[in-house]
Amino acid sequence: MSARRWRVGGRVQGVAFRAATQGRALALGLSGYAMNLQGGEVEVYAQGDGEALQQLALWLRRGPPAARVDTLRELPAAAGEAPGPGFAIR
Repeated sequence: MSARRWRVGGRVQGVAFRAATQGRALALGLSGYAMNLQGGEVEVYAQGDGEALQQLALWLRRGPPAARVDTLRELPAAAGEAPGPGFAIR
């Protein structure tokens, strides 16, 4: 199992970004979470199959229709940080 963490910047809060990310991650069979950060970014942590993680990363570059993604940064991540099975919105 692999894990990845991203910080997504732009117009990503108040546009259903976390809910859309949850739906995409679940469709890809990933577990993890998406949460708003105080500075206006969204943090996404996901774990699962490496190809599914790559597909999520590609999706995060665009986001849902109402969002505008300006930056996508990958940060260090360790497997096992997911809050349990499924994908949570924090």
